[in-house]
This record gives sequence, C-alpha cells and structure tokens, in this order.
Amino acid sequence: MKLSSAKTALRISLGVSVISLILKLSGFWITSATTALSDAAESVIHLLAVGFVYYGLSLSAKPADDKHLYGHERVEFLSVGIEGTVIILAGITIIYQSIENYLYGYQLQQLLNGVYLIGGAGIINLILGNYLLKVGRREENMMVISNGRHTLTDVWTSAGAVATLLIIKFTNFEVLDSAVALLLAGYIMYEGVKLLKYSVDGLMDSRDPKVDAAIREELSGDLPGDMINVHNLRHRTTGNTTWIELHTVSKADVNLKKAHDDATVLEKRLINAIKGDVIVTIHLEPEGHHEEMHDQLRDADQNRPLEDFI
Repeated sequence: MKLSSAKTALRISLGVSVISLILKLSGFWITSATTALSDAAESVIHLLAVGFVYYGLSLSAKPADDKHLYGHERVEFLSVGIEGTVIILAGITIIYQSIENYLYGYQLQQLLNGVYLIGGAGIINLILGNYLLKVGRREENMMVISNGRHTLTDVWTSAGAVATLLIIKFTNFEVLDSAVALLLAGYIMYEGVKLLKYSVDGLMDSRDPKVDAAIREELSGDLPGDMINVHNLRHRTTGNTTWIELHTVSKADVNLKKAHDDATVLEKRLINAIKGDVIVTIHLEPEGHHEEMHDQLRDADQNRPLEDFI
C-alpha cells in the first residue's frame, strides 16, 4: 500500500498545527477574549488528534502478521472515531467557556492585535485543510480526509473569533463573544458527529454502497464458463482493502479444475471492478438441491441457522 504522500501530508499537518496553536495562544494572551481561548483550546485538541491519526496511519500500513491475520487497516476507523470525538470535546469546551465568560464578565483588550494573530492562524489552516483534503481524496485515505475536515473546522472557529473581536472592537457589544462561540461550537460538533458515524459504520462492517453496487453489477452479467449462479454474497471494506466472500454454483457434471478455473475468472473480474486492494474467497458448489448438499452442517455445533452458512 502506498502511503508516502498521506504520511507526508500528516507530518506537515503536525508541524503547521504547532505554529497555529502558538499564534492562537498569543492571541488569547493579549486579548483575554473567551472566543480566542476557545479557538486555542480547539487547536490543542486538534494537535493531539493529528498525532493520533499519524500513528494510526503508520500502523495501518503494517502487513498482516501471526497475530493480525487480516492486517492492521481497521485502525483507520478507530483513528477517525477518535478525531470525531475530540472535535465534539472541543465543542463542549467552547460551550463551557462561553457560558462562564457570560456569567462572570469580560475583560477584553488589544483586540486588533488578536485579530492579526488569530486571522493569520486561520489563513494557514485554510491552506493546510484544502491541501489535506486534496491528498486524502487522491489517495482515498479517510484518515487524511478527516484530518483535513478537522483543520477546516478550525478555520471556521478562527473566522468566527476574528469577526467577533472586530465587532466588539467597534461596537463594545461584548456579549457577542459568548453568542458566536456557542454557534461555532454547534458547527464543529456537527462535523464531529459525522466522523463518528463513519467510524461506527466501519467498525460494524456496514456495507459501502459504492463497493456493493460495483460488485452486484459485475455479478449481474454473464457468469464465466459453466457457472450457473452465485449466492451468499458478503463483503466489507477496511482501509484500502475490500474482502469479498461468495458461493458459486456450477453445472453438476463439471470437474473441480474447470469449476476452479471459472471461479478464478470471476475473481479477477471482481478485483478489476473495485478500486484498491481486493481479496476474494469463493466457495464452490455443484448444481443440485442446496439444503440437501449441506445437510451435514445441520447438526453442527453453532447457534446460527443453517441458512446463514449456505
């Protein structure tokens, strides 16, 4: 699996996130604005998330071993889930700080200097976020995409902070500091929930609609050789790899070699129909009464119905 571009993108993200955090903390230090502090708090969580995502990407690239027979790519879903969680935590942090600031008053100062620092951080993150999305989509790597989305949510919090500080500077409407921060919190929490949904779907082996459509389109065409039909299709996609399992039925008088050759042709078609790495497992069956051929499984030591296996 080629991950050099994705890893380079995340290394850049890690370094830029440190610079962005320094700028935002400086902005809070000189303004004492809760909005600026909320923006900086989101960057702290973002920096931790980038570190975890980079670790997850490095781990997912490791090949299968004696302990992890299916490889390590499933860590992608855990990594994306962590990123979604920290985005939600950032939103909760902003809400708490906004309410606290509203209840106990404001002591704002040097707002324009804060605008320059936070605005600069926002521009840097805007460039970084779009770069990460571009790399992630090109490499079809959800960990890089999720990091890009998180970076762009950081841009929105910075933009909100800049707009708020400017309005307060020229109107003295200080309560706006808390109001805008609450709106920003709602937005970034929505983004976090979407990433969590992706993570849970992956960990629960939810089918990928695009992959499912590609597989079924291939199977709906003419089957190779003496193959009559297919059934018991199952598939899942983890990271860059799609695993496909299905049963094929061949004419009763076909020998094993011919049935296997036909299955190999179908296997190649499925591999070519889907992007990324594809591993296909095919169970060969002869033509005949389906349940009767699997009758020996009926008293097997398992709690699932026979139909689940045949």
